[in-house]
Amino acid sequence: MVLVERPLPEPSRGEVRVRVRASAVNRADLLQRMGSYPAPADAPADIPGLEIAGEVEALGPGCELLAVGDRVFGLVGGGGYAEAVVSHERALAKIPAGMSFEDAAAVPEAFVTAHDAIITQAGLRSGETLLVSAAGSGVGTAAIQLAHALGAFVEGTARTPDKLERCKPLGLDLGVVPEGASFADRMKPPHVILELVGGNYLADDLRCVQTLGRIVLVGLLAGRKAELDLGLALSKRVRIFATVLRARPLEQKIAAMRAFEAQVVPLLARGLVKPIVDRVFPLADAARAHEHMASNQGFGKIVLAV
Repeated sequence: MVLVERPLPEPSRGEVRVRVRASAVNRADLLQRMGSYPAPADAPADIPGLEIAGEVEALGPGCELLAVGDRVFGLVGGGGYAEAVVSHERALAKIPAGMSFEDAAAVPEAFVTAHDAIITQAGLRSGETLLVSAAGSGVGTAAIQLAHALGAFVEGTARTPDKLERCKPLGLDLGVVPEGASFADRMKPPHVILELVGGNYLADDLRCVQTLGRIVLVGLLAGRKAELDLGLALSKRVRIFATVLRARPLEQKIAAMRAFEAQVVPLLARGLVKPIVDRVFPLADAARAHEHMASNQGFGKIVLAV
């Protein structure tokens, strides 16, 4: 990755241009860099970055929600590592007062993904149990906090006991380090599973999930394939589904952001949930930030100060 000059993007109808102050690194950025996860057609093909925090500096025709100078954060299809990016104004939300740009950049991908997956789609309710794989990841730490704030019992898996200990103040009630991909016998049977690892973790998900449970697949760190007991899935009447934000139509992205703004931003403003920042790198050190993510040693989000 190298720094290059590009023309300043101009907002179209309903769009704003944001002066990016911070972005964050996601697994998708590493995959895109390696050529295995191309950007959507409406996003820059060779500028990574799925989330931004910054200030509105220009308005396109027809903008009604935001004004120049507003501090905003949100998801973008790509280009988040740039100094400026355009976005539909309804795909952005205002940053809570007092939150730094670096903290704000650690919010959108983690919290919008977690909220959309476990609450909007899986319908997690107070009193239910949620199991989060990769509990120490950005999405994992967000899901733990959201479920705890909702009143759910939260359990999770992670590679090391240290990561699980760091999750406990966020609301983790039970943590397990898997032996290989095995953890089912040590979990309280969950109603909802947020699967961020994939691979053969799915087999243990089926073993431990409750009857009528919901398994939502978000990540594939352990691989794209798994051997599943479909008879068990039938007997438990389990719903297994997958979700991704980046490839959705704009209208669906806007809907996810509006739900996030209504239900999660107030929790952030009150300090009931918070972004977990592992490290902040300057943009010029984006390659080192990618190396750090690939090492799997981080806890929470890796942020780039643009």
